[in-house]
Amino acid sequence: MTDTPVLSIRDLSVSFRTSAGLVPAVQGVSIDVHAGETVAVVGESGSGKSTMAASVNRLLPDNGRIVAGSVLFEGRDLTALPEAQMIRLRGAGIGLVPQDPMSNLDPLLRIGDQIAEALEVHGRASGSAAFAGAVDLLELVGIPEPTRRARQYPHEFSGGMRQRALIAMGLACRPRLLIADEPTSALDVTVQRRILDQLDELTEQLGTAVFLITHDLALAAERADRVAVMHRGRIVEQGASREILTRPHDDYTRALLAAAPSLASVRERVAHVPVPAALVQVRGLRKEYPLRGERGTLTALDDVSFDVPRGCTVSLVGESGSGKSTTANLVLALETPTAGSIRFDGADVAAFTRAEMFAFRRRVQPVFQNPYASLDPRYTVAASIAEPLQVHRVADAGGRRRRVAELLDQVALPAATADRFPHELSGGQRQRVAIARALALRPDLVVLDEAVSALDVLVQAQILQLLDDLQRELHLTYLFISHDLSVVRMISDEVHVMQAGRIVESGTPERIFDDPQDPYTQELLAAIPGRALAG
Repeated sequence: MTDTPVLSIRDLSVSFRTSAGLVPAVQGVSIDVHAGETVAVVGESGSGKSTMAASVNRLLPDNGRIVAGSVLFEGRDLTALPEAQMIRLRGAGIGLVPQDPMSNLDPLLRIGDQIAEALEVHGRASGSAAFAGAVDLLELVGIPEPTRRARQYPHEFSGGMRQRALIAMGLACRPRLLIADEPTSALDVTVQRRILDQLDELTEQLGTAVFLITHDLALAAERADRVAVMHRGRIVEQGASREILTRPHDDYTRALLAAAPSLASVRERVAHVPVPAALVQVRGLRKEYPLRGERGTLTALDDVSFDVPRGCTVSLVGESGSGKSTTANLVLALETPTAGSIRFDGADVAAFTRAEMFAFRRRVQPVFQNPYASLDPRYTVAASIAEPLQVHRVADAGGRRRRVAELLDQVALPAATADRFPHELSGGQRQRVAIARALALRPDLVVLDEAVSALDVLVQAQILQLLDDLQRELHLTYLFISHDLSVVRMISDEVHVMQAGRIVESGTPERIFDDPQDPYTQELLAAIPGRALAG
């Protein structure tokens, strides 16, 4: 590591223009990143970490501006650089791997063409040579059959493959600095590990400096040389990763560490004598999808069977493509099985009449991963929560208003939230609204599909505690879908591990996590970031 940093941020302050005037987002931040070094910035949503990263590339929103400080890249102050020079620098000198590949890949262009464009813009190659370079980059980041895959579109890639494509684009021009903004936050642990291993190898080969933005403390501990902790726009603590995460000095860092789910966590379960009857019985479930443009079918589920006892939490865990969300959709009757059966409260869902299905919809409610996508942006919070009450003709207008107020209180949101819109709420608040909406009809079963996976650890801990409290208070039954094993251990009564459309192992959280029998379960547990540092 050289004495001169590739990136040197000094006393940086960033503000946003709003109707109420300038609002500070980053205040007096200083940090260095050297060649070949990975520096992680951690903190909850709204702490300013992504704003700081966007300032380096000068990619702030239109209402954002750097009001003080400097950003030195290889000795040049980027805050004073003409835009034409910044355009040449982005991609060539400073690479970027953003968080959401579906928002950052053009759905109308082939993957290979998008990577080739990065090479052409910076004069590294053109035409067929640029496309060949894109194929080489896809191979470099571990995409199988890169020539065939380069001709496919983003929707034909899995989440992990799309993220690898973004890494290929970020590294296409061999940048000296790579900004990775939550590059793996929505990925399961095995895909996350493979992607981060490849990123480590590639940046080591190139001597690239990595500026990693994440809310995952365990990932920061495992992958970064140094860690900076941000809170309310300021860096409250920074230093060697192991030192920060094992002997924190700041109270906020301690709070982050305390809120992070741990594999040592064990849920305090309510004793059931005898074991409650099954509310849901899944038997021999199979789901096949026709292959677009090809003969044959894709088997998404194969002979899946399990029960969900009343008042309990049953979790399905596995990596992307394992079949857990397909199972959730079948239980919700959003899709129909190819074979097998689902019985709800003793009745075969496939045999329901129209009226019985309408009653089933009232008793079974979902909470999805992205509340911003599942809440209508045109509706106020009150309107969103009241909508299922209107659809099922529950109460008059006054009764619905009272029920909305009761639900907001149950999910610990202020009454004033009722008149706000989704974009005016934080991620954690939006997820509370989604939970309130799901509870509006007093359901028996709530299906939670990755309901906390996109939340930072402090908000995640609050939502998990809320779900636990509501289950005990309202005697709810949960089917919990997740790729986060630490969260699954915290919330579950029973766990089913899924791989390639089948359940490969089942048991209590203690049995699954303390004595895994299947090699795939062992691989999942071994891939959890920071596990080696936990002791």
